[in-house]
Amino acid sequence: MDLFEETKDWAKALRLLIEKYKGKEHPLHYKNIYQLLVMVVLAAQDSDANINKVTIDLFKKYPDMTALAKANTAELTEALAKVRFHGNKIAWLQDIASTVKEDKNIPKTMKELVALKGVGRKSANVIMRESGAEAEGILVDLHVLRVAPRLGISKGKNADKVEKDLMAALPKEMWGEIGMALSFLGRETCRPTNPKHSECIVSEHCDYCHAKKD
Repeated sequence: MDLFEETKDWAKALRLLIEKYKGKEHPLHYKNIYQLLVMVVLAAQDSDANINKVTIDLFKKYPDMTALAKANTAELTEALAKVRFHGNKIAWLQDIASTVKEDKNIPKTMKELVALKGVGRKSANVIMRESGAEAEGILVDLHVLRVAPRLGISKGKNADKVEKDLMAALPKEMWGEIGMALSFLGRETCRPTNPKHSECIVSEHCDYCHAKKD
């Protein structure tokens, strides 16, 4: 780790980023925690845009966890045929529905959420943020996995390592918002190719941007 990284106050450096994106609507167009749970399971290795389209009719037919628990595999296969790896995801949703049974039983803690089939830390962090639960971790999706190392806040190559580095570098009161803020930065500005350095509000703190200027 170089001196530039060691002396950086990341909480201060990323405050503007949180201010910009705090309260911004999540890319998954959910209406309640039941819909969000279903959508984050379906969204793995698929696009938010596709899941938003596919679930319109799904939620009309299965408006809550109780209804979903009664659906058979053939019905769900027909409804979710356009979702990538829908076979596995249908099995996970059926397991979740049989475990949770009712919307009011959907957990809001990391330990309980990751115990559900198809729910990892990334999905759990999303559900906890959107439901207003106290953060126990930091969301790391594909965008954060790209952006955090570019900034220099992490050298991690996988989500677990990047999340640990972010949690170590930032105070807990920032955990709930910083993951989505970094994700939105990655979606809008810090793109995989041709990142928009001139539009980035954290460019002065970014290793990647500084390296490009040198």
